[in-house]
Amino acid sequence: MTDQGQMQRLAGFCVETRFEQLPPALVEQAKRHILDTFGAALAGADSAVAIQARRVLVGEPGTALVWGTSNRVGAGQAALLNGIAAHALELDDTGGCDHSGAVVLPALMAAVALVDKPVSGRELLTALVIGYEVGRRVLEACGGYSAHNGAGWHSTATCGVFGAAAACARIFGLDAPQTVSALGIAGSFSGGLWAFIHDDSQSKKLHSGRAAEGGLLAARFAREGISGPAKLFDDVWGGFLKTLASATARPQALDADLGVVWKLARCSIKPYAACRGTHSAIDALGLLLKQLQVNAGQVEDVEVRLCGFLRDMCGARDIDSLAAAQMSLPYALAARLVHGHCGLEAYDEAARRDPRIGQWLTRIRLEVDPQLSEDGEPWVHLRTVDGRMASLCVEVPLGAPGNPLSDVALETKFFSLALRVLSQEKAEALLEHLWRLETLDSVGDLDRWLA
Repeated sequence: MTDQGQMQRLAGFCVETRFEQLPPALVEQAKRHILDTFGAALAGADSAVAIQARRVLVGEPGTALVWGTSNRVGAGQAALLNGIAAHALELDDTGGCDHSGAVVLPALMAAVALVDKPVSGRELLTALVIGYEVGRRVLEACGGYSAHNGAGWHSTATCGVFGAAAACARIFGLDAPQTVSALGIAGSFSGGLWAFIHDDSQSKKLHSGRAAEGGLLAARFAREGISGPAKLFDDVWGGFLKTLASATARPQALDADLGVVWKLARCSIKPYAACRGTHSAIDALGLLLKQLQVNAGQVEDVEVRLCGFLRDMCGARDIDSLAAAQMSLPYALAARLVHGHCGLEAYDEAARRDPRIGQWLTRIRLEVDPQLSEDGEPWVHLRTVDGRMASLCVEVPLGAPGNPLSDVALETKFFSLALRVLSQEKAEALLEHLWRLETLDSVGDLDRWLA
């Protein structure tokens, strides 16, 4: 059972944390996630769902930039549109709320546009760390990723809104009581369901933007003195945990080791343009091909033994749409065999229509292993045409904190995405400024390279 002291401690953490308290390695990781999120959002700005979303708001003027375009809209609309773009291509980071970058950074930059004084790079980095921290802690208080998402909630939306609210509260300079209200109001804005998984609808891509917009709005309301429920996380009727996680709640996670264990440190940067649930198997398949010294033509079939949660989330074989293919583990492995990679180009329509893909989808089997935990990585079993067999489970896939992308690989990913909408000159200037973000006096100046 929670107490109001936990809510106060979370709010106090948001108000009192200083840049100087952040471990240097955490600051470097924060810069990497900002860089990566901007890259994902710039590429996503040219996606179908981002273009469709912008049409909804066409003609509604404002001063906040829609990244990768020349459009300026209201701050809330910018948070919404940039959040959608950041998650549109499944290339944004994971391991926070889950997709914290696509929620927190768009909300933060929109908040920057609403304050009268310049916001420094140090202030932005501190607020970002706070946003990742709060969003992840709320998810863990719900019982963790598999428990909360397995119940049908999409944590990027339901928990991400708290991270956005906390980060924006910090940018606005809210005090502890105002921050409590911002978090309380964010709870009323929380929502997001996994129903999209059944028909490949685009609503998943909207969740990150809606959470960014909701968190920003919650902080703006709190700044004007509108109150939010201080008992939001208490064991009371209508409380967040009692309503959304009654059977799985672990409220102690809200403030356990707060300020000691940093949740950003557990987050991953994606090397592949697919759901994070597919990444371990992609890595395992590549390593098995290398171990057996075979190519796709020498492979007879592939079996993946996985938990029921991962099968339900990523087991579909419908690849008619980009969204469906990016959630499909069978397609990810087929793409790795046919195209040799799982980058964004492997998910283009022409790549999905390659007749070899269809042939491989019939030779990749998924089997639920009841001995695997709901948070466990899958085992990949490969059989060659000459009868050899090998199996592998990659516990720490590429991009995870224990197996991070190199700076060179991160920059390569950034340019591959940013250059879809920016000139080489602008992309290089943006990258150079992001690598030294803590030295910038005003992050609002980044707009000149994001437009």
